[in-house]
Amino acid sequence: MVDVTLPSLGESVTEGTITQWFKRVGDLVARDEPLFEVSTDKVDSEMPSPAAGVLTEIVAGEGDTVMTGSRVAVIDETQTAAATPPPAAPAPAPATEGAPTGRAPVTLRPDEAVGGVVLSPVVRRILADGGVTPSSVVGTGPGGTITRRDAERAVAQGPTEAASVALSHGQRRMGQHLTFSAQVCPQGFVALEVDGSVFARLDTLGRTTREGVAVSDETVVALAAVRALGEFEFLNASLEGDRLVLHRSVNLGLVRPLADEGMLVPVVHAAAGLTLRALARRVADLDARLAARELTADDLMGGTFTVAAAPSPHALLTQPIVIQPEVAALSIGAVREVPVVVEGTLAVGRRLVLGLSFDHRVCESTAAARYLERVAELLGGLDVEGER
Repeated sequence: MVDVTLPSLGESVTEGTITQWFKRVGDLVARDEPLFEVSTDKVDSEMPSPAAGVLTEIVAGEGDTVMTGSRVAVIDETQTAAATPPPAAPAPAPATEGAPTGRAPVTLRPDEAVGGVVLSPVVRRILADGGVTPSSVVGTGPGGTITRRDAERAVAQGPTEAASVALSHGQRRMGQHLTFSAQVCPQGFVALEVDGSVFARLDTLGRTTREGVAVSDETVVALAAVRALGEFEFLNASLEGDRLVLHRSVNLGLVRPLADEGMLVPVVHAAAGLTLRALARRVADLDARLAARELTADDLMGGTFTVAAAPSPHALLTQPIVIQPEVAALSIGAVREVPVVVEGTLAVGRRLVLGLSFDHRVCESTAAARYLERVAELLGGLDVEGER
């Protein structure tokens, strides 16, 4: 018998929640085959089987939180045959012809009545085609009869019953962390519109580095933001009681949305001193591994300053929540073309809005504005040709 334990999931991670078992008791398991999925505060990971054999016992079920090193299952290496496969799911019932997608078809008998009132054939057909149950419709005709207009209105409005949908594990985890951050940190916010001429220069040169790595607006702004932190150390810090810990290394967190799963913030460690080319390469690597679900817990830990890119090409401004224990987060608005006056002449220029959410315990709006102005200066003076 081989005990399956929860392995170490990264520095400072001491527990994980079993979110899914890929095998059931009695199933045959190959060595290194994905056996179960575990979620921590930082990352979801698939755990491989440490041995080949038959899964004879599951100690920790889905939803259970266990400590690293704890036993979660047992595999019998002496068995070589799997149990009987689970029965196939029943085939779905055929849909009624003409029923709209997303509504269950409704079949009505010709003599079906609602509240003692017989429905007319036209009303029956409208409700059936629209997937609406007659008992959910309030009739306005004589004696509560459902008229054709009642039926058409009910179909147009659709179902009115509220639906209860459970939050995903990722959404719950995100909500808990951000709720805690919002409660602990008295947050302030300042936003400035800044010159985005650097992006016109970048478009002229090409949106890739000499190595062929794509260069995004986020990467360019993040580079300037990291360099500005060298002059504003109190923003690259964390609070520990009544003391402010100034971090000598800038570990840059990048907000990344996950479909129906909240968000993750992978970290570019030791970002200070990187060129545009090097930062673009590091960002591309994190994004590729995020898409392949290959990020480790260490990739999501240790952030000291967070950047949130524009969530859409039309978003002018967002206000991120400062993620504890950090003390600041920078938001990047979409770069847009706007009319500007250059030496008395109206021209087309590029502008974007930068915003800084900050912890009021260590910063105030004037200092936050000065930081954003310095980011804008560094952005305008960036040598994109030499650094790409």
